[in-house]
Amino acid sequence: MILTIAIMVALTIAVAAHVLAPRMADPRIIFEQSPDQPAAFGYRMAWIAVRTRDTAAVLEELGLAAAEPCNWRSGIGTVYDAELGDDRVFISPPVNGWTFVVGLAIPHPLGRAFTDNCLPLLARLGKRFVEVQYFFTYPLIDVFAWARLIEGRVVRAFAITDSGVVWNKGRSTKEERALGLKLFDFRGVRGRKGDAGGEIILYPTEEHVLSLAARWSLDPTRLGTADQTSPGLGYIALAPATWRPRRLRKAG
Repeated sequence: MILTIAIMVALTIAVAAHVLAPRMADPRIIFEQSPDQPAAFGYRMAWIAVRTRDTAAVLEELGLAAAEPCNWRSGIGTVYDAELGDDRVFISPPVNGWTFVVGLAIPHPLGRAFTDNCLPLLARLGKRFVEVQYFFTYPLIDVFAWARLIEGRVVRAFAITDSGVVWNKGRSTKEERALGLKLFDFRGVRGRKGDAGGEIILYPTEEHVLSLAARWSLDPTRLGTADQTSPGLGYIALAPATWRPRRLRKAG
């Protein structure tokens, strides 16, 4: 399964690079605008799932600048590209009632030394849409995160990095517990309060994040395999400067 998706992503990136490379010398990059079927993503990626079929409304609420129509192949290829993906996000056409915002430029939890740009962004979306979900998985830097807002309320938000837990809001959901994520006992002990009892913080894995996404909304690594979705167009846009990480100032 992992190998299949890895090959799919590699091919997507290769195709996008082939399409975009001849035009890279132009002052304006041209993205593909031929409607196509959903393309898989998810590994080493951040995304927001919004329960809506109104892609334009998601784009409007995000307040993204310089948005251009873009199909799945070009959009997913771009956000995985080593250069183009740093500051761009892809807003997808709807799939089974969900619209995705995909890209590593989406704010993510970094720890107490940084401002949290992520939860305020999710809260903004949550005021307009009935359900908003966030997922981030990047094993290379040991970051795994997920959040779920329903009718504007944070039901659950959890994030862990190599320095420990960053978010832990709301109760562990039944879907998390069904995956064995109650104590995160999978990778190795990160901290413990003694053998007499107390919390042990251990790490989830990328597969857990993807499995949780499948239980809450859709597994993005399986898009295009069984969906009977009509070909569509989304948008590619530059992420605003306000999404960039900012260190907190130390109190004098």
